[in-house]
Amino acid sequence: MTFDAELATTSTSLNERVAEMIRQRIVQGEFVPGQKLSEAALSENLEISRNTLREVFRTLTKEGLLRHAPNRGVFVATPSIASIIDIYRVRRMIECQALAQAYPYHPAKKRMRQAVDKAHACRASGDWQGVGTANMDFHMALVEMADSERLNSFFAHLLVELRLAFGLLNDPEFLHAPYVSMNLQLMELVESGQMAQAAASLNDYLVHSERIVLAVYARQIAKQD
Repeated sequence: MTFDAELATTSTSLNERVAEMIRQRIVQGEFVPGQKLSEAALSENLEISRNTLREVFRTLTKEGLLRHAPNRGVFVATPSIASIIDIYRVRRMIECQALAQAYPYHPAKKRMRQAVDKAHACRASGDWQGVGTANMDFHMALVEMADSERLNSFFAHLLVELRLAFGLLNDPEFLHAPYVSMNLQLMELVESGQMAQAAASLNDYLVHSERIVLAVYARQIAKQD
């Protein structure tokens, strides 16, 4: 490998790592829809140059996670109603099929159980953002039961968009509280090998979640009018 090629590879790797850091901050609820990202503060926090950060911003803007407003700066994207509907449509297709066809003794079950236990611990301490992150971990582990690296990669990106949709509610307790118990019920079905019933329950669960997110989003739009 030539020096120039090695330098380009190193630069690309850095950009990818930084982009993933920002995605994870969105997943963890640290960055919320509409939030302005300070180039100076973020480059200092991540210990990277502003040029590198601008490249990362461009990448995440193409992915629909950030938006650039001329003369105003870079903001965390706000999902549209159409994108929320599409996210849930895709979730039902992926998650329900992954669960219905999963091997009952798949090792990802352990990660699902760990996420359920983490959510209960976070709820007990009043850490509702932590509950939300545990919920993301639960659904990621669920999809991993499909044994597809391509699907895992795609769904990981979808979870970032989903967290943006959740961020619209600005009330993590209201949003996440019902799903602590619902995830536990799903977990019990999976652990007992009732995959078909678990998939059917998950479909109802996702329909319920979609209705809540859309209803809150509609109310927010009404307030702005």
